[in-house]
Parts: sequence; C-alpha cells; structure tokens
Amino acid sequence: MRTGMRNIEVDADRLWAATMQMGEIGATANGGCHRLALSDEDRRARDLFSAWMREAGCTVSVDGIGNIFARREGTDPSLSPVMVGSHLDTVPMGGRFDGPAGVMAGVELVRALNDHGVRTRAPVEIVAWTNEEGSRFSPFTMGSSVFAGQLALKDAQAARDITDPLHGPSVGEALRAIGYEGDAPTGGRRPACYLEMHIEQGPQMADEDLQVGIVTGSFQSRYFVATITGEQAHVGPTPMAGRRDALVIASRLVLEIDRVGRAYGPDGRSNAPHIELSPNVRGVIPGVVKLSCDVRHSDARSLQRMEEELRACAAIIAREARAAIALERYYEFGPIHFSPDTIALLRRTTAELGYRHRDILTVAGHDAVPLNTICPSGMIFVASRAGGISHNERESSTREDLAAGANVLLHAVMARAGVVD
Repeated sequence: MRTGMRNIEVDADRLWAATMQMGEIGATANGGCHRLALSDEDRRARDLFSAWMREAGCTVSVDGIGNIFARREGTDPSLSPVMVGSHLDTVPMGGRFDGPAGVMAGVELVRALNDHGVRTRAPVEIVAWTNEEGSRFSPFTMGSSVFAGQLALKDAQAARDITDPLHGPSVGEALRAIGYEGDAPTGGRRPACYLEMHIEQGPQMADEDLQVGIVTGSFQSRYFVATITGEQAHVGPTPMAGRRDALVIASRLVLEIDRVGRAYGPDGRSNAPHIELSPNVRGVIPGVVKLSCDVRHSDARSLQRMEEELRACAAIIAREARAAIALERYYEFGPIHFSPDTIALLRRTTAELGYRHRDILTVAGHDAVPLNTICPSGMIFVASRAGGISHNERESSTREDLAAGANVLLHAVMARAGVVD
C-alpha cells in the first residue's frame, strides 16, 4: 500500500445511511425489503443509484439487459475499467443487505475517492446488475451472465415472469415498462478486474469474530426439476388405498432431499424451495407436481454421491407409490476458483488494514461468478448478524461490518486501477 494512501477511508456513517435509504424502497413492516427485479420498486432503486452516481461525477449508461454502469473516468481512458458491483433486487420479503450493501459500497468508494482527490489511471465502474436473485425471472445472475456472454440477450429478454406465468411480462417488456432497456452495448468487453463485496449469508464470520472473509471460490451445486406424475382424482369418493396423490408422493421426496443434505456432513446442503401443483384447486387430488430442488457440497465426490442417492430414493418412492418421478438436472454451478492474483491482492490489502480475516468459500451464487469467466475476479464477505440468516427480513449486518469491507474494496481498487500523483 502506497505511503499516504493508508489513511484514506470510507465514511462509515455515509455508507450506512445510503444502505438504509436504499432499503426504504420496498421496505417491509419487519425491517426487511421486498424489491423484485424490474418492479416499480426496482425502478426507484435504480433511479436513486443513478442519481447518486451522476452527483458523484460519473457517467451513467444502461445496456440492453438493464445493467447500470457508473463510470468514474481514469487519466487513461483507453485502459479497461476496474469494475465493482452487485445487485439491487431482493427476494420476496428479504433483507436490506444481500446485494444492495455491495452496490452501496461501490457508491461510497467513489465518494471517498472524490473526497480525497484521488485520481486513478484506469477508469473505475460501479455496476448494478439486473436480476441476480432470479425470484421473478429465471435464471438468476441474469444481467451478469448476459454481460459475460454466458446467456444470450434475446433469451434473457424472452424470459417470462415466473410469479405470474399467465399475465406477467417478459424481461424485455418489464425493462421497457420501467425505462431501463438501455442502448449501451451489452457485453463484448473485458474489465481489467471485477470485485464484489457481499454479506456472508451465514454464521461463520460472526461466530469466529472475523471482519473480512476472502472468498477463494465456491461450493459445487446441481439443480433439478422433479416431475412427479400420479393420478388426478376426486378428493371425496376416491378411497385412500387407491390414491396416487402426486403431492403426497412429492412430500416423501422432499423429506428424502432434506435427509440427503444432512447425511453429508457440515458442508452438505439440499433444498426443495419451489413447488407447482396441477391442478392446484380445491376438490381435486393433484395429478402432477413439479418440484425444484438442488444439492450442494464443497467436495465433488460427495456431491456426485448425493445426486446418486437422490436418484435412488426417487426411484424407490416412485415404485412404492405406483407413480412416475422424472429427475432432470437443468443447471450446474461451480466449483469456481477466483483469480489467484486477485485473492492475493485482497489478502494483502486486508492484512495491511489490520482487519481480522480468513479465506472462505461461498455456498451461494453471485454476480462475480459469471464475471470470473471473462476477467480476474474476487469477492470479500462481511459478517452477517442474527445468526447469519439471509433471504429473510431479519437479515442484518452492522455499520462497522460494512465499513471494513468497503475499506478493503477501496484500497484494492486503488491498487488495481493505479493512483496518479
């Protein structure tokens, strides 16, 4: 770290105030936030972010999938930018920190550079990515995946609102409705580096009294849709012994999914977070159920065994219930390994600033993952409080937690972008 740069810090109070103000857009009664991608609340959050960035002297542009780029020019505009970003959308009835805290750290980073009159050689861009959560439109990390060339723009814009499949808009229609289908080129460029600050979304850091987590990579995850086909029938006259209730059969499968995750040690994870019934009406035994599920683990061999065990359980349940269960894997994520040079930079910066830290893996997906395919990328975690709960209104972090992460981000950006005397 250069002499004279060590004492430059973010304004912790200003960062906290910005995070809380952003959290008021879509605020819930219990202190959380409900701000689905491309909703009117998302539009208001985007407007606020864009206004703050323009006030800080940045040039703001929007691409065809709605990603917002706020560029603080460097002394050499020909250089590729150092990017910092995260997302503004939340899950339904979620928290105020998952995503927005990282974007607000970017806002504060630019403000701090301005406060101290720091000029960087390379441009710095703060990014708000579209639809990271995937709660309203699938897939998740949509905006960053399009930017990184992993998802075609036309396919992303064609995705329909999964919360209202009959009447909801496509991504393209929703972008136009809120005024964020931009005309900037979508992808096709490689940043010099991408950095992201995020809350941990787990209890490890708080339990170990850590201030910063250096994210070195990720767990491996596999995602499935289980289609359970029983027999639709009348709920009254149909004898219990003769029923092939797809929902009851699916319930047995859900219990097995949970058991498999618990059977593979502290790094095992399994989930069944989404279910669709057909027909989903009173008076009719469901004939078909579609169940979204996933398994995750830090060890590839353990993950393979988890999938094999899940498939074996599904076959047994189907045979015993006289039903059909089709388990289709539709997506696989990780394991990913972030750039060794970027990890080293973040470790060195954190140590020089004197923060308690250690390496950590992410179990969740983040926008840094698709970015890692096109440029050196890295992440830092800050502690999650309230037992590490996330995707919940009680999700929390502290002023000091956010400031620690933002300071690491600030100094890492200065090191990577280069400070001009």
